[in-house]
Amino acid sequence: LGTAEVRAVFKLPRGGGSIAGSYITSGKVVRGAQVRVKRGGKQVFDGKIDTLRREKDDAREVAQGFECGILIPGYDPQEAVNDRPQDTLECYEMRRVERTL
Repeated sequence: LGTAEVRAVFKLPRGGGSIAGSYITSGKVVRGAQVRVKRGGKQVFDGKIDTLRREKDDAREVAQGFECGILIPGYDPQEAVNDRPQDTLECYEMRRVERTL
């Protein structure tokens, strides 16, 4: 569906996890879709988007060229610092396709 770069990380109080402040580089990111996290070209996490926010408002989807906050349960985001690579989020959906002869 789309890809996003993690630009900043925001910690939630009381151990609520971390929000990945992201910039959508292509396509769109949709709440509830599956997401694959890549760090330095290698997949490090696979999960589902729980919360998607744009400017303090809940959003169903965020299009290319916009910034948003993404919360994925069980995922600890990492932004680029010094020579550490930043995370890239790849949003996708699984579709069942009927076989034909």
